[in-house]
Amino acid sequence: MIRIAKQTRLAPVDIIERASKFFGKGGEELIETERNLCCIYFEGVGGHVAVSVADETKHRTVDVETREFEYQAKQFMQKL
Repeated sequence: MIRIAKQTRLAPVDIIERASKFFGKGGEELIETERNLCCIYFEGVGGHVAVSVADETKHRTVDVETREFEYQAKQFMQKL
């Protein structure tokens, strides 16, 4: 299991949508189990991915926690 974070200027809604496309249908094909304005969760193949966004004044902090999808999580963060 890993937990990684990155700062970005992307809007939270854009980050959540990118996570949905990357990890969900058409991407890693994980099942989206929950979504709201700041977080999105996926499960599948014995693991999970949780993406959350902290909306601060000038930037956003994206936090990804995963089990079994460490490589994919690192790829996702590089694309932000």
